[in-house]
Amino acid sequence: MSLLKRLEKVNAPEESSLPDTRGARSTPVINPWREFKEIVHHEIIETLETTHLDDLTEDNLRPIVEKVLDSHADTQGMTLARTDRQRLTQELIDEILGFGPITPLLQDPTVSEIMVNGPHQIYVERKGKLVKTDINFYDDKHVLHIIEKIVAPLGRRIDESQPMVDARLPDGSRVNAIIPPLALNGPTLTIRKFADDPFTVNDLIGFGSLTAEMAGFLEACVKGRLNILVSGGTGSGKTTTLGVLSGYIPEDERIITIEDAAELQLRQSHVVTLETRPANIEGKGAITIRDLVKNSLRMRPERIIVGEVRGGEALDMLQAMNTGHDGSLTTGHANTPRDMLSRLETMVLMSGMDLPVRAIREQISSALDVVVQQSRLRDGSRRITHITEVLGMEGDIIVLQDVFRYDLSGIDKLGKVIGRFQATGIRPHCMEQLIAAGQNLPDNLFLN
Repeated sequence: MSLLKRLEKVNAPEESSLPDTRGARSTPVINPWREFKEIVHHEIIETLETTHLDDLTEDNLRPIVEKVLDSHADTQGMTLARTDRQRLTQELIDEILGFGPITPLLQDPTVSEIMVNGPHQIYVERKGKLVKTDINFYDDKHVLHIIEKIVAPLGRRIDESQPMVDARLPDGSRVNAIIPPLALNGPTLTIRKFADDPFTVNDLIGFGSLTAEMAGFLEACVKGRLNILVSGGTGSGKTTTLGVLSGYIPEDERIITIEDAAELQLRQSHVVTLETRPANIEGKGAITIRDLVKNSLRMRPERIIVGEVRGGEALDMLQAMNTGHDGSLTTGHANTPRDMLSRLETMVLMSGMDLPVRAIREQISSALDVVVQQSRLRDGSRRITHITEVLGMEGDIIVLQDVFRYDLSGIDKLGKVIGRFQATGIRPHCMEQLIAAGQNLPDNLFLN
């Protein structure tokens, strides 16, 4: 396909509409700037017809855009103010090389998540807080073009027959898109940005997510090959914590990572990354997390890391943990460690195995060693609120014991959460296993 056709397909929006001041969807109106931009845009594409798309950079594209822009303005007898010229130039570059209006947000290091709720309502997350931006797309078709530009290089598609898609940007950022008729506000796009430099445990300590004592205990748990589950709500920082914990795995171990959209950044050299695959246009060929967990057991893993368990794969993960694949890590959605275990029971039942509840709980209690509970608090900060040890069964109940927890005491005048981390004063039962693995921790680490 020629450059002209490729760029027109992913960059050329069609109809025009402007947002109203309330951020609601608006009635289409004439947009003179848009008509001007479309003409210039088309001329730029024709100018670039003999250029390879991969060779384009902002530096070599900018003078071409400025030349065509000035030429067309002269032809129309228009005088462009300097600020308008700069803005139009950047917008045209973003349309061709980037992802349209959201390109500056993707480049903004203070933005951790971008939420496009239709063409005229774009929110971002900064420091854990959601903020509405003044950025807009032209209309639904403009948003849809950007979504297609993201998913097309990955071999994914989005249309009325398949109106939802998970994908990732070239930098690894996680993308979810859903379009009408499922999304009533118009095409909806959510981007969880990918950190250029992965967070370290020192970063988390600096953010106040945990203390150095808690970090030392978790490091010993990972190196001592305990099975750990990171639990938390959406946006609580589970994947970040999982990535930090993964950094404690020794360099000489073989690691298999399994994710829906690969985003873990492991620095070890011996890492095999597996990613799920959606069904094709005929509804066939899907590869699920469960399929990959089963296959990973045949790949001689020393560590298995599952980005998130949410269904029947929980049973396969638990069985792997119980059959010699210790030191495994995963995440799950729940508000407390106890809730996480209840959710695991439900997930195991989703596998289709008709198991009694007690048998499921025995599997869970023997497989898991530690639950790390992560929460996003009211002020947007993220805290590890519990590090909880799974002790085993007592009757029909799984016994849990907090090793560390975060005690919330209130909110200050600025809306900041007030609280403190503290040890519970109980020496973990897993200490013998850690000592046997060469992980010696001082007993005063656990003093209240």
